[in-house]
Amino acid sequence: MTDSGPDADGEDEAQPELCDLCGTVVSDGSESYALVKDSSAIHAVDPRFDGARMVVACSPEHLRELVEEYARRPFVEAELWAGKIDRVMLQHPSGAIRYSELLEETGLTPDQLEAGVTWKNEDYLRWREQFGGDGPEPSS
Repeated sequence: MTDSGPDADGEDEAQPELCDLCGTVVSDGSESYALVKDSSAIHAVDPRFDGARMVVACSPEHLRELVEEYARRPFVEAELWAGKIDRVMLQHPSGAIRYSELLEETGLTPDQLEAGVTWKNEDYLRWREQFGGDGPEPSS
């Protein structure tokens, strides 16, 4: 049996990346990366990676601009907590979860949970004010 995956010959083939600043395709392996603080970044399954976003740039100059841009953005803890709540709720699509379980699975305190829910509600109201209607479709 032979392995025909991307690692079959022991070497990974570089995949093209898009510069997060200008959208340039970088396919020669010359891209630059940085990890930046971002309260909207929630990892799909691992809370250790919440609040951090990997950015990709086509040049050191664009990487510097991206890092500076994220440094200027406020880190909103309630937004981060709302994302943690969303991740847990996606694991319980029926919405059937006890308050105590939600606290445990999010790792949040009661005050953090309340602040996250409040942020989510205010986000919905901002969306409704801007676009009208009943708000964005729920994530699934």
